[in-house]
Amino acid sequence: MIESLSKQQAGKLALLAQGLPPAKPAGTAKEATLSAIEHLGYVQIDTLSVVQRAHHHTLWNRNPRYQAAQLDQLLADKKVFDYWSHAASYLPMRDYRYSLPRKEALKNGTQRHWFERDEKMIRHVLQRITSEGPLRVKDFEQKRNQGSAWRVKPAKQALELLFMQGDLMVPKRINFHKVFDLAERVLPDGMDTSLPTPEEHARFLITRYLLANGIGTVSEFTYLRKNIKKEVVRVLAEMLAAGELIQVRVAEDLYYALPASLELLNQPLARSKLKILSPFDNLVIQRKRTQALFGFDYLIECYVPAAKRQFGYFCLPILWDGKLVARMDCKADRKTSVFHMLHLALEPDFIKLDAFFQALKKELNAFLQFNECNRLQVHRTTPVKVKSALEAVWTA
Repeated sequence: MIESLSKQQAGKLALLAQGLPPAKPAGTAKEATLSAIEHLGYVQIDTLSVVQRAHHHTLWNRNPRYQAAQLDQLLADKKVFDYWSHAASYLPMRDYRYSLPRKEALKNGTQRHWFERDEKMIRHVLQRITSEGPLRVKDFEQKRNQGSAWRVKPAKQALELLFMQGDLMVPKRINFHKVFDLAERVLPDGMDTSLPTPEEHARFLITRYLLANGIGTVSEFTYLRKNIKKEVVRVLAEMLAAGELIQVRVAEDLYYALPASLELLNQPLARSKLKILSPFDNLVIQRKRTQALFGFDYLIECYVPAAKRQFGYFCLPILWDGKLVARMDCKADRKTSVFHMLHLALEPDFIKLDAFFQALKKELNAFLQFNECNRLQVHRTTPVKVKSALEAVWTA
């Protein structure tokens, strides 16, 4: 039997599974941060700092008591680790062994790293870190590999390759630069380092995704992962036949879900709370899913030539009333403490302006503080006529 959900129900299920808007987290602030990472399965790391970096932003949206130092402490406590999900991420240490299939594939050559192997440099890097302890790229010579299109120095290439294949780990970052050490010195005692079977790995990807997202498809389970789709399809069929999964139809699309997930729909959604999301937030990172469930056609335009941008360099999706209703291009000028709302663009059919602006004001007060700013400057809105209404609400 296939369950049917409306798009509104499917969106609500996805939001409740993602913890958005968040309920009041239990425990200490650091415990709530760890709980969020363990539930989401990963938090994407990003270098862009137009506003607070993506990993901090995503966690703050799940835990209002979040502070950046908590993530550093969780790394030091060996509760999370720095590696790769579909992109560079912080992952729960409890899930460490499920990072091993990618590492093994890179090590045995069934998956290629973007850098070529330089065995002499690899031995040199390993020897120095073994004898000297944790090192950064800057601790190695500055000579560049002129033959490489990447123009990255050989030591950095070796460090990144050893990191990706699991010989090295990152116990901390200094000014966002990775510090590398031997994996055995970073892992907590008693860590299970056995390689999961292909079936175990596929089952993990399916189950973890559904716990964090409510419903999912094969392409979502395998997003930006290589050589895993065939096994995921096989395991999905087994889990479905065993009653471990159900199928859910949303409009023309067919999803999988854990049987207990639909019970989330009995919980209320905090529709009055507004959240300003990171472009790399787990809720919106898969753009096709965002379009399918929320009707929100989203593209981060920092990679688009300036002349072709429709909304702005770094637009943040805005969640309110169970929907993605707007996007805000912005920049936090921390030197002057001014938060620049460069462009607030409302979705074309959006009409609940008064309630929305009140919710936006409340969240912006917290968001400015999170971004080390205390003043807001509104530059442009779409439609143009709502700019004065927004400024009136903000200054009231």
